[in-house]
Amino acid sequence: MAGTFEFTLVTPERVVYAKPANMLIARTTEGDIGVLPSHARLMAALKSWPVRIMTDDGRQVAAVSGGFIEVRPDRVTVLADTAELAGNIDVGRAQAAKERAESRLRDRGEGVDIARAERALRRAEARLLAASWQLGKQ
Repeated sequence: MAGTFEFTLVTPERVVYAKPANMLIARTTEGDIGVLPSHARLMAALKSWPVRIMTDDGRQVAAVSGGFIEVRPDRVTVLADTAELAGNIDVGRAQAAKERAESRLRDRGEGVDIARAERALRRAEARLLAASWQLGKQ
């Protein structure tokens, strides 16, 4: 792949990742997109899903929950509600969060915030998928 672009992944709390990239794959609300250097400008809402980052040093995967992607020819910024590099994901904790969310959605007891449980489930699934992809279990 020829060339790179500056890639930054940020949340309201911190910069999660900021390095040059050769390619980026993300899932927007309209479908998957692949970004290469000199890509046309684009702004899109993101789904909770792993973002794949290809660099000269290999591949990184990050679990992203919601937010937006802004693409410019020389720079891509992901502004995420939450984000975590796959290597930092505690798989046991993510699996437990998934099971809690599934239980809340299944039981739908009084006072259960269904929308919140659905967001928690999507976030946990994205984290588990990102960890799996980082380990090469695609």
